Amino acid sequence: MKLQNVVVAGGGVLGSQIAFQAAYSGFNVTIWLRSEGSITRTQPKLDNLKEKYLETITKMAKKEMWANGISDYDTFNEEECRAKVLKAYESIKLELDLKKAVSNADLVIESMAENVEQKIEFYQKLAPLLPEKTIVVTNSSTLLPSKFAKYTLRKEKFLSLHFANTIWVNNMTEVMAQKYTSKEAFDEVMNFAKEIRMVPLPVHKEKSGYLLNSMLVPFLFSAMDLYVNGVSDPQSIDKAWLLGTGAPKGPFQILDTVGLTTAYNIVMMYVKIPSFLAPYNFKGMAKMLKKYIDEGKLGISTKEGFYKY
Repeated sequence: MKLQNVVVAGGGVLGSQIAFQAAYSGFNVTIWLRSEGSITRTQPKLDNLKEKYLETITKMAKKEMWANGISDYDTFNEEECRAKVLKAYESIKLELDLKKAVSNADLVIESMAENVEQKIEFYQKLAPLLPEKTIVVTNSSTLLPSKFAKYTLRKEKFLSLHFANTIWVNNMTEVMAQKYTSKEAFDEVMNFAKEIRMVPLPVHKEKSGYLLNSMLVPFLFSAMDLYVNGVSDPQSIDKAWLLGTGAPKGPFQILDTVGLTTAYNIVMMYVKIPSFLAPYNFKGMAKMLKKYIDEGKLGISTKEGFYKY
């Protein structure tokens, strides 16, 4: 089956990026959102992505940087890439009616908050509305697809497709099946990832955190643990990492990029671990992140998190 009609459920940091990249690559894209308020929050993200893509293309033309999610080096054409950005921006549809959004979907990409109950509720609403042909994937960064497979009513067509942030530059995605996923569905999703200019990495065994976040999440926990236990401040912790490793971003800069709400949801999954078993001060992290969130400091998306933008 040739996938063409793509629905992204959720217009957050990654949901909006996935939608824009798919539209840039020529797919028909709809973003399903739960409320008018969600549209108000999502549209500025799409506005910003249009500008980010155009800025990146300008830098590519000047040979200041390269983004394989936008073009191959040997076939780069600045005018064509700019035209694709503008077409993508104009073509993405925002839809509040779930039934209407998925009525002809070939692929639904769930990109909602890392909240088990909310995801289950979404899949239960989605399942009876889907055409038989539809493949469903979750972009969950830590939760296993097997946790949700039965709620989709299409276990053989359900798996994970997890993206890194800034996907037009960091064009990597992880494709992870659960035990009921068919080879056909897995192969279709691998091909889709390639068609939207990603490098798909197969994950052969279910693993919370997949490849990237199995390494990244403990790193971020370690940084936040240093902060909430009063060892040092975010800027100094970042500098220790930046100067000591030569990395382009420190852990708190990464948290601002990922979004503090996502970080909070992940931390909350560990809060109930007995303190004598917990390797980190999860309760302290949750309290700290909640304070930032309550103040509207969600990271880059709101122009302020641990840093101002």
